[in-house]
Amino acid sequence: MNQIQISQEALEDLNDGFVFYETQQTGLGDYFVSSLRSDIERLKIAGGTHRIVFKDYHRLVCSTFPFAVYYTCEGDQLTVWAVFDQRRNPASITERLK
Repeated sequence: MNQIQISQEALEDLNDGFVFYETQQTGLGDYFVSSLRSDIERLKIAGGTHRIVFKDYHRLVCSTFPFAVYYTCEGDQLTVWAVFDQRRNPASITERLK
C-alpha cells in the first residue's frame, strides 16, 4: 500500500477551494474537502496508475468537482504537489508544476 504525503502548497489549494465553495453555499466547502480527500486516499491503492501529464507528475481527475490532483511517485511514497481547478488556464498549471 502506498504512503501519501501532501505538500503545504496542495493543502493551501484545498483550503482555497474550501473558501470558494463555502462562499457559494454553506456546507459546500466541507463537501469539497471531504470529496477531494476521499479521492486522494484512493491513491493508497491506485497511486502511480494515472497518466503522466508533465515531467513525472501524474494527474488524478477528481470524481465530484472539476479539480485534479497532481502527484509524483517514488517507490511506494506518493507526494501530492497541487490540487487544481481544471477550468484554469493550462499554462498556469504547467508554470506551477515547474
